[in-house]
Amino acid sequence: MSELTAPLPEPDAAQASLWKDAFRTMRKRPDVIIATVILLFVFTMAAFPSLFTDKDPARCIGRDARQRPDTWFFGDHPLGTDGFGCDFASTIVHGTRPTIVLALSVIIFSVIIGLLLGLLAGYYGGWLDTIISRALDVFIVVPMLLGAILLLSLFRERGSGGNLIETVAPAAIALSLFGWMEFCRYVRAATMETKNLDYVVAAKCLGARDRRIMFRHILPNAIVPVTAVVPTSIGAIIVTEAALAVLGIGVQPPATSWGVLLSKGTEWAGGGYIYLFGIPLALLIMTVFAFATFGDALRDALDPKMR
Repeated sequence: MSELTAPLPEPDAAQASLWKDAFRTMRKRPDVIIATVILLFVFTMAAFPSLFTDKDPARCIGRDARQRPDTWFFGDHPLGTDGFGCDFASTIVHGTRPTIVLALSVIIFSVIIGLLLGLLAGYYGGWLDTIISRALDVFIVVPMLLGAILLLSLFRERGSGGNLIETVAPAAIALSLFGWMEFCRYVRAATMETKNLDYVVAAKCLGARDRRIMFRHILPNAIVPVTAVVPTSIGAIIVTEAALAVLGIGVQPPATSWGVLLSKGTEWAGGGYIYLFGIPLALLIMTVFAFATFGDALRDALDPKMR
């Protein structure tokens, strides 16, 4: 059998070993364990709110407005009520889903856009790389928050839809348009480095199509640096959503999210009802900390210099 017809060495085994070693290293770190528990708690609350509360967040009784949290967080309103008499624990629990869905939607769309553009730019080069690189230069100088503010300000008077998709779609689209650049940059650099490796050159010599080479041989290597950035990026998106809501251009009432709760809480915090602001802020900080911790640990575990 000639060298050209010999089976190609595939990077799958090395990639599998890399991920296995990374997660084996991460599960030994106490901070990663704490972050994982926090994230499991938040995702469970977003997916199954009925496990945490049986109250309807839309059922508000005016005479019960601004009741402070019950002693030891037991009773009919363990976290108190908001300014309209709604159970605050139920409002927080049901506000978790829009926040998490928005963050995951933005990260999925941003990663897809960044992967595709980075692969095309790094693999083909030439005029296509020039166009994508110039677009990258333009978008990367505009911070995500500023870009989202500019877009969403055009629709400031819009109302909130009755379902989850309509609630998060405007903010998700705006944030996705300004969230793909970092992923594109990483994938482009990894693609330009990987496309000249021996097994990729051998695949070209055997007549493999460009699509197969990009997605079968190059993408597994290019996805590693992107994956390490994803958890930290999700935390940044959650913070950005909260900032947009405080500015009145994010998720729009009567829908709720952590950002909406923070926006409403600022109106009452100065009057002594600090829990209406402090509880959602603490939950947001705890979640962002968990994502950042997990992302840092994943980046260290995947970095061969740190192993």
